[in-house]
Amino acid sequence: MSEQITKPERPFYNSSTFRTKEPSKRFMSWLEPHESKMLSANANWRIFRIMAEFIEGFEFLSKLHNEVSIFGSARNKPGDPFYKIAVELGRLCAENGFTIITGGGPGIMEAANKGAFEAGGESIGLDIELASKQRRNDFVTAAIGFHHFFTRKVMLSAAAQAYVFFPGGFGTLDEATEMLTLVQTGKVPSNVPCIFVGKEFWSPFVKWISESVCKENDYIDEKDLGLIQVVDTAQEVLEIIRKTTERNLD
Repeated sequence: MSEQITKPERPFYNSSTFRTKEPSKRFMSWLEPHESKMLSANANWRIFRIMAEFIEGFEFLSKLHNEVSIFGSARNKPGDPFYKIAVELGRLCAENGFTIITGGGPGIMEAANKGAFEAGGESIGLDIELASKQRRNDFVTAAIGFHHFFTRKVMLSAAAQAYVFFPGGFGTLDEATEMLTLVQTGKVPSNVPCIFVGKEFWSPFVKWISESVCKENDYIDEKDLGLIQVVDTAQEVLEIIRKTTERNLD
């Protein structure tokens, strides 16, 4: 009988053996891409700003109820068909007691906020600081700004009882696939719907997910396809949202 070989356990990270002559600057552009160098050059101190954004964000969200997060392109203009649908959806949600949350910027975000604002509802903007300015549309009743996209995205996902995705670019696709992943993996309750507005726009995406990602390569289970609900009208979105329940921040 061969002798069993036991591998020695690797020691846990020991800070005393992990030192450099000076702090690394490799992470600076990621942590503070546009900020003046008011903070320490040591990246470790900059973590406190990230912590502060999370704390302030959750405190802000804790005062809201029946939230619906709406995502979409910042490039849609008034008069655009999807802009009109977003305005209608914002109005319908407000009239039915739901709080509209968007990224607070122009385009679809502005449209959804406008509909909620004009209906006298809660119209929330979680906007982002970009280079020299902070983009915030004129139809939010309460807002908070974020320096980091990733902290903002956590807040957009944290408390919403439904996610609605209008057509958009890289940002919208990033948000849509992350929210789908959160529901798929159980990090967000399975009864939180992911609703995609615009069958013509989203059909190629759904077809690729169904055929290439699922059937041809088996990268997701077939049941995961059911996470994507595609509709064309604001009323259809509202009917799905009406079946949802309020989430908490636990």
